[in-house]
Amino acid sequence: MIRINLLPHRELKRAALKRQFAFLAGATAILGALVVLMGHTAISTRIDTQNGRNEFLKQEITKLDKEIEEIKKLKEEIHALLGRKQVVEGLQTNRSVEVHLLDQLARLLPEGVYLSSIKQQGDTIALTGYAQSNARVSTLMRNFESSTWLKSPNLIEIKAATVNNLRASEFAMTVKLAPPQQVDAGEQKKGG
Repeated sequence: MIRINLLPHRELKRAALKRQFAFLAGATAILGALVVLMGHTAISTRIDTQNGRNEFLKQEITKLDKEIEEIKKLKEEIHALLGRKQVVEGLQTNRSVEVHLLDQLARLLPEGVYLSSIKQQGDTIALTGYAQSNARVSTLMRNFESSTWLKSPNLIEIKAATVNNLRASEFAMTVKLAPPQQVDAGEQKKGG
């Protein structure tokens, strides 16, 4: 006997393939969604971690900026203190200069020469006075040139004058005060 299958086997196979395709498509969609969700979660976690690091760095930068400002203030204070220290050292170095100046003037002033005024401006000293003769003024200038404390005498003016009914020469001159370092070196050469 001949068997004839009248069931629609092709349609059943197509329906089975459609179900299989739908199942695989659904599984693939679910798997894709999971991959996207996991990728999104991983990227979000990395972004949050980096944002946390950035925030930490901003806080540390703020702290460092404050410390830099403190360091600048300290440097300014140090600079001011060093300036004060230099002024004090300069005062201590120069405190005996006037004494030496007056001592040198008294020692170098030849007989017959009298000073009427002494003015100091920086390292320049302006002298005015009277001498019995012009030769005594030139002796005074030679004495200044040989001094370790005074240098570069410059005669500004000399003129005849009468003082207490006596003829005299009135003079005005400038002389430079030698810096203490040069004086110390000059005194050491004399001693050695």
